[in-house]
Formats: sequence, structure tokens, C-alpha cells
Amino acid sequence: MSITILGQWVLASGSKHRAKQLAAAGIQAALMPPHCDEALIAGEAPHARALRLAEAKAREVATRAGPGAIVIAGDQVAHAAGNILRKPASIASACDQLAAASGRWVSFESAVAIHINGQCQHALTLTRVKFRTLTATLIDRYVNAEMPLDAAGSFYSEAVGGWLVDRIESEDPSALIGLPMLALGRLLRDAGVDPIARLPD
Repeated sequence: MSITILGQWVLASGSKHRAKQLAAAGIQAALMPPHCDEALIAGEAPHARALRLAEAKAREVATRAGPGAIVIAGDQVAHAAGNILRKPASIASACDQLAAASGRWVSFESAVAIHINGQCQHALTLTRVKFRTLTATLIDRYVNAEMPLDAAGSFYSEAVGGWLVDRIESEDPSALIGLPMLALGRLLRDAGVDPIARLPD
């Protein structure tokens, strides 16, 4: 069943983090979690996976949001040493991921897609994160304090997890949170939509 949301922002996600990013930028979006198969495809590069899933989410939600909706979707893939770091889902997995990241660089491929008037466009931002050397005690304290179980890489850079990091390299610091906002802005403007022009008077 389609829900008509004429001219309304729709976030193809249930992520509170991405919703907060949009709200902070003046976009009050309706949340519509996508129904997409996110199974890994053998041999697929991390950046290709992020772009594929962001576009799939945008297209699927657009079929339910109805004509006129401005649908935004995102996907983030973390990887290190050829291994994809998925959302940990458990405390033990989160601790294992952070232990593996200790003292190393981890790459985060943050994709964003928009679906407007039947057209879908996407973009990607790469962020590299150098983690501090993390002791087991520090990792345990962090994971139990913040419970980053729905975060790729097992940490929230915008919160307490920022203390785990030595260095971040990116053209867009917002990308690490979940949505690369600079890339999103470019996509929207290219599609003829300026978020500032849509702010209430």
C-alpha cells in the first residue's frame, strides 16, 4: 500500500542517528525503514556495496512514499584489511571489532542516495579513521557505556566513541555519523532542491 507524502522529506531508514543529522540541518523527515536484502555479495567491493544498498533503499521506499516525496537513503560499510565490519549486534562482537581496530586504520564508505520524481542519484564519501591503541579494559568500559551495537565499526564518533580515535581523514566529517551531508547537499541542488529555500518562513 502506498502512502502519498507530497513534497515531504522521507528518510529511507529507521536510524535515529541519520534522522538527527537531517533534523540538525533543518530537514524534518518522515522515517520509513526500507525492506531490502542486505546479504553480502561475494567479491563485491565495500564502496560498491554501500552505493548499491543506498540506491536500493531509496528506490524501495520511493515505491511506498508516493509521487512528490523527496526520499533520502544512506548506507555505510566499514572495512579493514580486506574484512567488512558489520554492525556487531552483541557486546562480544563489538569488543572483538574494536580490539581488531586497535592502533589501526579503518575505512568507512558512506553512501547517500536521493529519489526525486522517478530519478535516483547517489554519491559516496570515504572516511579513514586511525584508532588509538585500545586496551581490553578501555574497550569493555566504552562498549558497556555506549552500547554501539547498531554502528558499523562498533563506535559512535559523535559521542563517547570519539575518544577512541587518534585521527580522522575525510572531505566531510559528517559522513562518519552515517550520512555524508556535503554530498547530500550537492545531490539535492543538482536535482533542483535547495534545503534552505524549503525552510519555513
